[in-house]
Amino acid sequence: MKKVNIAIVGATGMVGRTFLKVLEERDFPYENLYVFASSKSVGQKVKCKGIEYIVEELREDSFDRSIDIALFSAGGNISKKFAPIAASKGVIVVDNSSAWRMEKDVPLVVPEVNPSDIKSHRGIIANPNCSTIQAVVALKPLHDKYKIKRIIYSTYQAVSGSGLKGIKDLEQGLKGNNIMEAYPHPIADNCLPHIDVFLENGYTKEEIKMINETQKILGDYDIKITATTVRVPLFDCHSESVNVEFQKAFEIDEIRNIFRDSPGIVLQDDPENNVYPLASNARATDLVYVGRIRRDFSIDNGLNLWIVADNIRKGAATNAVQIAEELIKDL
Repeated sequence: MKKVNIAIVGATGMVGRTFLKVLEERDFPYENLYVFASSKSVGQKVKCKGIEYIVEELREDSFDRSIDIALFSAGGNISKKFAPIAASKGVIVVDNSSAWRMEKDVPLVVPEVNPSDIKSHRGIIANPNCSTIQAVVALKPLHDKYKIKRIIYSTYQAVSGSGLKGIKDLEQGLKGNNIMEAYPHPIADNCLPHIDVFLENGYTKEEIKMINETQKILGDYDIKITATTVRVPLFDCHSESVNVEFQKAFEIDEIRNIFRDSPGIVLQDDPENNVYPLASNARATDLVYVGRIRRDFSIDNGLNLWIVADNIRKGAATNAVQIAEELIKDL
């Protein structure tokens, strides 16, 4: 791969630091690395590939230097302002916020699913929602063969999806201190059916994200989708119960074989020996784990799946770095 100049925006945040870790682990071929954050983080040091980098303040002139790719994870407002500035200066932005995901001319990409969409970018590429990423990695090969008619998502999402405040709420709650900085109720010893804000239709924004993003990534707006997203008292890794109705008939052994042969997926489906995906096993990995595969006998061509992945890695940082890897093939 050609060496490029790369920037991290939001370098001191949870995902930003994981960007650096993943770049190092995958030996991403960069020549120069620039790290940006807000003014309160200026002067902090971060490390990648054994070298320390000093965090600079993100400014409108930050992209005046030679930068090929910028990985953004600094929130939607920052992305809305600075991603177009970067793109106007020839930088390709891979944005981890929700700011650009549903824009018509912005590709929404999971490299195992729709890598060809990258080529249609106009300077900005969106990284999908963490819960959507792991779902579509598993669903895409099934959609290709059996054509998905309907999906029911039920998610069990870790507090790291809420950033450092979510982690602090759980840490303090486990000590008996319900500080509730991230959530309206205690998260320790609780499950909250409330991720992001409630909309007028009764769904949360997170639930609508999963619905809209799945259709866009799979390129099929005829799929009927509903979702219930739940915050659970785990620090890392999202788990999902996914019910799928296909247009075509299938055999369970065929489903298992498809997962065995699909990139980015680990099949863990041996219930007799208590083998199924666990959040504790998915932590700090970049794969999507699939198990509890069984027919839904209540409908024709129905299937149940249990899908688990690390939401900060595959659900955010690793997926963005994988997009960058695809980009440099053509630079």
